[in-house]
Amino acid sequence: MNLFRSEEHARHWAKFDPATEQHLQPLAHWLERFSAGTFRARGATDYISRRAAGTL
Repeated sequence: MNLFRSEEHARHWAKFDPATEQHLQPLAHWLERFSAGTFRARGATDYISRRAAGTL
């Protein structure tokens, strides 16, 4: 994932692929997406054991 200050900045990036333009989203979108409970649980010290036990 790459973060850019604006869509214009992303479009001027040397490796920008116009076919991926539909995936340009503001930071607020990604913040909401990755702040879901599933992602927050990954910070727990017992995450791997709970994941293996199926309690997540």
